[in-house]
Amino acid sequence: MNSKQFVKQHREDWKQLEQYISILHKRRRKVRGNDIDAFHHLYQKVAQHLSYSQTFFPKEDVTAYLNGLVSKAHNLLYKDQMSSFQQIRYFFSTKFIGLLLEQWKFIIFAMILFTIGGIASFISVANDPLHLYSIVPDEMAYGVDPEQLGVGHDAIDSSLMSAEIMTNNIQVAMLAFASGITFGILTIYVLVYNGMLIGALAAVFWHSGMSYEFWAYIVPHGMVELAAIFIAGGAGLLMGYKLFVPGSYTRGYQLKQQAIRSVQLFLGTVPLFIIAGVIEGFITPSSLSLEVKYLVACITVIGLVVYIICGKLLLERRRLQDSTLEIEG
Repeated sequence: MNSKQFVKQHREDWKQLEQYISILHKRRRKVRGNDIDAFHHLYQKVAQHLSYSQTFFPKEDVTAYLNGLVSKAHNLLYKDQMSSFQQIRYFFSTKFIGLLLEQWKFIIFAMILFTIGGIASFISVANDPLHLYSIVPDEMAYGVDPEQLGVGHDAIDSSLMSAEIMTNNIQVAMLAFASGITFGILTIYVLVYNGMLIGALAAVFWHSGMSYEFWAYIVPHGMVELAAIFIAGGAGLLMGYKLFVPGSYTRGYQLKQQAIRSVQLFLGTVPLFIIAGVIEGFITPSSLSLEVKYLVACITVIGLVVYIICGKLLLERRRLQDSTLEIEG
């Protein structure tokens, strides 16, 4: 589109942001939380317009205008109105949920890739246990002993284990979403390979008749952990897709925009990795019964579902308020 079409398509948003800036300047300390959220949403939208304009219309008046408008909004939003707590609350209650809902198809696809890898390796090792050594690293393969599952818990430094596990899982997630820059090819590999590791280990314990015990040590932390990895993987797949099929935008523009979204999604998964690390470091190796560990897994799943549902309802309510908000002079 040319600059005139661009202005015509988005000028209403710009006018609304100008009105918000004027109103928030007047109200100062009497601003409602909903107004701040709506203002923040509109600010981010116009900031994206500025990025687009800088890319395609760098020397035109509309770019200078948007630069000034976004600067005013930024100063008002981050210096005068929103505390750090408000920003964090907004991110996890609105922004992160919105990103999840926008890319849910890619998250599901990430889960499918992981599952395919898991099923394939499970079947392979179930048919021939020696295939384990061609799927998992040698150090891991030679260390697998079903008879030792749950032995030696008292000797485990839970705090150290928790920190190490969190670090490793966050690294996997970072690799999954950052690999989107390879058009998603490396992201696919990371997801499938990690699924293969779980599937191969599950087959070993299945051969020993210890599947119930094995999954009791996996699912308490695994449900939260895998959800975070799927989200990060979905972000990488989305980036790869947008680079492969950029649409009416350039690949450079898509890379810039999707990289920002991917980083935001990754930051949203950090609390999930912390929860998974704490569970894996303190509950998984504990002497609690297997049934209690399965109960912990159920609680984490219910917690995730409730969070997403409540977040979606809150997001829909705020969007409705934004669409019907009457601007007071």
